[in-house]
Amino acid sequence: MHVRCPGHLPEEVYRQVLEQLADLSPVVQALPPSAALVELRGVLRYHGADARRLGEVLRIRTVSRLGVDVRVGIGPSITVAATASAQVPAPGGVLAIEPDHVDEWLGPLPVEALHGIGPRQATALRDYGIHSVGLLAAVPPATLQRLLGGTAGRVAAERARGIDPRPVVPRALPVSATVSCAFPRHTLDGAEVRAALLDLVVQLGHLLRRRGQAARGLTLTLRFAGGTRWDKTRRLPAPSAHDDDLRTVAYQVMDAAGLQRGRLTGLVLKGEDLVDADRVAEQISLDGAREARLAAEEVSDRIRDKFGPGVIGPAGTLRRVS
Repeated sequence: MHVRCPGHLPEEVYRQVLEQLADLSPVVQALPPSAALVELRGVLRYHGADARRLGEVLRIRTVSRLGVDVRVGIGPSITVAATASAQVPAPGGVLAIEPDHVDEWLGPLPVEALHGIGPRQATALRDYGIHSVGLLAAVPPATLQRLLGGTAGRVAAERARGIDPRPVVPRALPVSATVSCAFPRHTLDGAEVRAALLDLVVQLGHLLRRRGQAARGLTLTLRFAGGTRWDKTRRLPAPSAHDDDLRTVAYQVMDAAGLQRGRLTGLVLKGEDLVDADRVAEQISLDGAREARLAAEEVSDRIRDKFGPGVIGPAGTLRRVS
């Protein structure tokens, strides 16, 4: 079973959805920020119901208890279930694909509807005349490997036939760390926004280091006047809690937002998929400037711990006050 929650779901509500899934099966794999996988094969006899019925029960529970409608896809593999959940129209519903009907159901779908096929792959396939999943399944794997690359082509050929040997691996929602700021007035000032983001990076890095954790990813949320928001998650090249590494990725995400005339009311920066810092392998660095910054970071942490968080920081965080 593949479950999709509405976008922009608060983390606490998402955790509650995962708890509802755990009532159905002990094998739940969180796919933050808003999806999850559930293994049902071993629990159907226990519940005395088929998979479709369990999907409907889940939907009733999330709506009645949490006010959240979900889209549920059920199939014999992760690919089929995830593809099915994406075909359920909003706000919610259940779509179950029986093993004997997988080829019949997948065939007419547009190639980009197959779970795991990204926009670039879909473009390459369409340029070659492969517009549907059925055509994708009919193309020799060797041809797909030439079009998409060795591993990607082989995986696409298998998934187009509904073949996906990956198991559902139990995984709880990773611990996260969040810092945020609100602007005293709606701002269009790019320099002010960037200074605020740098300030959040410093806060988040200090929080992570104090907790002995490192982040594998960052999520940046931009809040706009009128109540709208934009968020994006990006993985770090390696788990880190250092300001330099966090700043680089945070700036990349901010640049991806393409801000022009949006009036911002606040920023939220979240460290995702946290791990214990002692599990992160420290690479030997030949970059003297980086080593100097890390040494200064350690001193800054001691100063903050003794005198307070605002007594020291990068000059760029000192925003101009009018």
